Amino acid sequence: MVVLSSEDEFDEEPGEVIESAPPQKVGEERQLRGLKKKLIRHGHGWETPNFNDVVTVHRVGTLLDGTALGSSTRTDQPLTFTLGNGDVPGLDCGITSMKKGEVALFTLPADGEGDVRRDSNSVLQFEVELLSWIRVVDVCKDGGVLKKIMEKGSGNDRPADLDEVLVKYRVALVDGSVVEETPEGGVEFYVKDGHLFPILPKVIMTMTRGEKAELIVQPQYAFGETGREAGSGLSSIPPNSVLHVNIELVSFKSVINVTGDSKVLKKILKEGEGAFTANEGAKVTVSFTAMLEDGTVFEKRRTGEEQPLEFITDEEQVIAGLDRAVATMKKGERAIISIHPEYAFGNVEVRQDLAIVPSGSNVVYDVEMMNFIKEKAPWELNNKEKIEVAERKKEEGNVLFKGDNYLRAEKKYEQAVDFLSDDGSFGFGEQKQADALRVSCWLNGAACSLKLNDFRGAIKLCSQVLDVEFCNMKALYRRAQAYIETGDFLLADVDIKKALLVDPQNWEVKVIQKKLKQLQADKDKKDAKLFENIFACKTKDSSMAIKRLKVEKDERENEDDARMEEDTVADSVVI
Repeated sequence: MVVLSSEDEFDEEPGEVIESAPPQKVGEERQLRGLKKKLIRHGHGWETPNFNDVVTVHRVGTLLDGTALGSSTRTDQPLTFTLGNGDVPGLDCGITSMKKGEVALFTLPADGEGDVRRDSNSVLQFEVELLSWIRVVDVCKDGGVLKKIMEKGSGNDRPADLDEVLVKYRVALVDGSVVEETPEGGVEFYVKDGHLFPILPKVIMTMTRGEKAELIVQPQYAFGETGREAGSGLSSIPPNSVLHVNIELVSFKSVINVTGDSKVLKKILKEGEGAFTANEGAKVTVSFTAMLEDGTVFEKRRTGEEQPLEFITDEEQVIAGLDRAVATMKKGERAIISIHPEYAFGNVEVRQDLAIVPSGSNVVYDVEMMNFIKEKAPWELNNKEKIEVAERKKEEGNVLFKGDNYLRAEKKYEQAVDFLSDDGSFGFGEQKQADALRVSCWLNGAACSLKLNDFRGAIKLCSQVLDVEFCNMKALYRRAQAYIETGDFLLADVDIKKALLVDPQNWEVKVIQKKLKQLQADKDKKDAKLFENIFACKTKDSSMAIKRLKVEKDERENEDDARMEEDTVADSVVI
């Protein structure tokens, strides 16, 4: 039995999170899934074992009358077994509620019905101390790959499909013969590329940095019915072999899909500081080496050798791939950025400082974020500063629009509006100025949407303007244009008529009114012809159906006449 010290006698662990029920107190007994649990000593931490985990416990069993059933403490030989395969039905369920180091007394009926009866010969009691356990993960949920965690890793991060991992492993058959082993330093590969056998990447994605595990891999997840032939330094693996693998995830480098289409990938070599990254509009200072895929360096800005590069993100001051990747970096972060031609120099040959970048080249940047100054958010500015920033962004959008860069211009107008939120923080004069600026940005944004064939976007922006100024000529005109393009002719007609009420002589509105009338006339003709064809088909079908019915009627009458003649002949024969 366990002797409690004064340190053991506390009611609950500091920082313990209370969920559905308060923490169990020492000496308290509770009903627990068909058995009773009395807490004798608190455990440590918050984790508890699961079914299939391999647990190590001290256990003392008795009947209610004190009859001993066995004790591991007397022999000082702890019991080790897999939860779910224990020799005492029901007790495993109680152990899953325990923390490491916890001691508890479980009372359970010998009949397994969940009712503790008064008959002392049918009630069992077990005092259990949970010493430790090995987490066992059923990777594929079918028993095909079992992972025993022998040593926990650090942190909670796990590799993703794009990440580059460094692993060590040793693969053996059931008889212990080693068939594969990594060099001392391990082997490095990208998870998505696979390695050794098909299921290994999936296993690795369940591991944390530094984690060591033992795998039992069934044939269907290893080399299957064919096995592996010896050759090129590889040992043979017989068909239908179960593999035992000792594996360690030494480290991994996160790879970020910056653009979402795998055309700009950022592999993090060194984690940065803090939680903040350089956002769009930030002033950044970076050092880098730019290379072709074969390693040819075409530009270099390294600290101590050349002047680091300073630029503002999202201003097209560098190639798009570098711009977007740098905006995701933390201070002090170092990364390898692989960039597709679409986000680099495209299909043109470009002469750089140290070499020529051929047309259609993939490029690689080794970048370190030295420092960045983020653009201030709206909540960090006073009202005057908000209006000034919004006006500047609007003017930047206008310049981009005149240069036919509609997508970036649209983004500038959106950013300007973000600084002009109608949250009641502006005074009367400032609010009037902010409203006028916001309306102007919405209208300009709608013009961008029309150029980009985003007609639904144009309708939304114009509607926002009309919610504020219900007779705004530009908003009515541009929304009517968008409605025409989406085929909503009735709504377009309503906006055109409203606009002409405001300005009956507006030439631009009259032009789209004429266009609308022509489109409506063409649609009416097309619809009329369609209905005519449908009606003609129905008429033709009806006529054919009437003829068919008439033919069928004539055929039935002929058959009836023939039968009457046969009957007459038969009657005459009988007579």
